Amino acid sequence: MNEATNHQAHLRTWLITGATSGIGRELTLQALENGETVAALARDTSPLDELARAHGERLLPVPADVRDEQAVRDAVESALARFGRIDVVANNAGYGLFGAVEEASDTQVRAVFDTNVLGVLNVLRATLPVLRAQRSGHVLQGSSVYGQSAHPGVGLLAATKYAVEGLSDALAAEVAPLGIKVTVVQPGMTATPFLANLDVAAGLADYDRTVREVQKAIGELPASAFSAAARIAEGIRAAIDSPNPPLRLALGTSSATAMRSALEARIADLDNWQHVTDAVDR
Repeated sequence: MNEATNHQAHLRTWLITGATSGIGRELTLQALENGETVAALARDTSPLDELARAHGERLLPVPADVRDEQAVRDAVESALARFGRIDVVANNAGYGLFGAVEEASDTQVRAVFDTNVLGVLNVLRATLPVLRAQRSGHVLQGSSVYGQSAHPGVGLLAATKYAVEGLSDALAAEVAPLGIKVTVVQPGMTATPFLANLDVAAGLADYDRTVREVQKAIGELPASAFSAAARIAEGIRAAIDSPNPPLRLALGTSSATAMRSALEARIADLDNWQHVTDAVDR
């Protein structure tokens, strides 16, 4: 097999949700720049019009809301009709909810879970039959630093990411014998429209010294505190290219530092309370 043929054999077809902005758009761009093909899902695909003109048949913009299970299934069928297979599923769509746990309304909580958790499940249910039939594929589960840590104001956002991480632990073990890989993507603060699109809960004065102080601190962060979405996408591609990709991929020093601190605190609790833990078995 010559070099050109070998390169062609390793070109992948991606299905990317939330493909019109932030990390999803960068993944789409980099895949196309590397000669790969992309089914790009978003509620409004018009921001992809220029890319579609530039890349022709290699980009398939598909209007689909991940909250709509049938729309996602139809999008997968469209991708298969165009490309014949799916190699990478980037479960990237999602948004944030900021506010104290008590402050968030039932409507807000259900809405963020509907997109960030049930939307992920809709994509998995539509794509896993394809990957299972192929006995190959790589699922990228969009989490964040808040999949392993939390601070005031992000409790409900973290709850959705913890949920994604929990189901991904089980999923990875379930599909590994079928030739399917899973990587949970955990970026830190990233220069995307994510913060601008946050849903914010109505405030209670008792949380001004915690939640509002965190909100203020985040608003005052310098641009240097945010990773470039393009660099995040490059890190994801490095994992995809590896023959032994990680189950979890921290992207950005701040993400790794925060998650390491959270994990060390959990281990400290296990160690400090081991005498009580062990007493249960006596």
